[in-house]
Amino acid sequence: MFENVLHQSATDLLSDDIAKNSLPPSILLAGPAGSGKLTTALELARILSCTNSSAKGAWNCTCQACSKHKAMVSQSMLLCGPSSRTLEISAAKATLLSQNANATSHVEASRYLYLRAVRKLTLRFSPILWEGEDKLSKFSPILQSIDENLEYLEPGRTLPSGEELGKILDEVEKLTSKLESTYLYQSLPVSQIRNISSWAHLSSTSGKKVVIIENAEKMADSPRNALLKILEEPPADVLFVLTTEQRGAILPTILSRVRTYTFFDRTKEHQQEVINRVFHYDSVYRGKTVPDSINDFLQIYLPVHPATIKNNAVAFFKTVAQGHVPDIPAIVSSCGNFEIKALFKLFMEDLISFQAPLASSAQGASASAMLMDTFRKIYSDVILYRQKPASALEELTREILHINRMHGGILRETFNE
Repeated sequence: MFENVLHQSATDLLSDDIAKNSLPPSILLAGPAGSGKLTTALELARILSCTNSSAKGAWNCTCQACSKHKAMVSQSMLLCGPSSRTLEISAAKATLLSQNANATSHVEASRYLYLRAVRKLTLRFSPILWEGEDKLSKFSPILQSIDENLEYLEPGRTLPSGEELGKILDEVEKLTSKLESTYLYQSLPVSQIRNISSWAHLSSTSGKKVVIIENAEKMADSPRNALLKILEEPPADVLFVLTTEQRGAILPTILSRVRTYTFFDRTKEHQQEVINRVFHYDSVYRGKTVPDSINDFLQIYLPVHPATIKNNAVAFFKTVAQGHVPDIPAIVSSCGNFEIKALFKLFMEDLISFQAPLASSAQGASASAMLMDTFRKIYSDVILYRQKPASALEELTREILHINRMHGGILRETFNE
């Protein structure tokens, strides 16, 4: 069990609970980004559906239930919650192209890696989740096009030739990017919790059903309360798996109804092992140093280099600190128009890091606290409420100038070149 989750003791606890038939109806997988929580949740769904009594839950099991879960087409699982999948899809694409071109022994594993990377996104657009929503008719053509392209990559089929494969993967990458940037919610809506409840209460002929809610801490009050009602009286034969990077942000009443399995940050060496094993990085990028973390590895696939984002963030803050208005259109353009949300997240993280020296004085700490509140609001406006980055940075400029005036020009003094 859980052969694909490396260096996390939580999987040993889960395996033990499964063996003892003591798994509760609701669990929480809590830990930092890139620690294997979603992989564990998906594997748990597969293991519970496995019909092979002699080797239950083994990754190489060929029972029909396991085969469907490996390709992520099982009807007994729902996956929802906000999550950015663009970089993983790009990384999986590079791996599949390289392994196929070199006819390595990892081609089949790379095929599954790619299919699963794409479906970690598309499953969040299941008609079951979006029933009654107007957006369903708008993104359905995109989903159909993605599915039509993925048919050429299904297990058991001969992969297209190198050039044709590249065209298919390019098209899927374009479609998934549009799907995520245009339609994926950043906070799970209450309507989806209600749809989940309806689905969960339907009788099943295929054994245990699993609902995976990723980044559960990002739910607003209404969906959290709706979820709480389900967890108070969970349907029979349904397992709810919540994941979070911030256990403390989960509603205490929800925490009291789940069993927590804790995931930890892997060491640098362990993360490099994961990168090599999953993405075969040493084959794809022969001769290059393996990144120190999974996050650093995925950032390779950003359309704009992180250093460029950092330089723009520092220039933006310094300009405003000196009382001037920065060239926002140029900054937005240099940062790839922030078309991928991860780019804007990096920009804001760089701002947070750069203003840290303010905390060395009492007046500076006050200004820093106000800046942090402003950064959180601006980030939320862009990520949650889809404000245009350019207008968000214009608002941020005004707020920073105001905070600087309130604190006697401390930003100019602290960051005076």
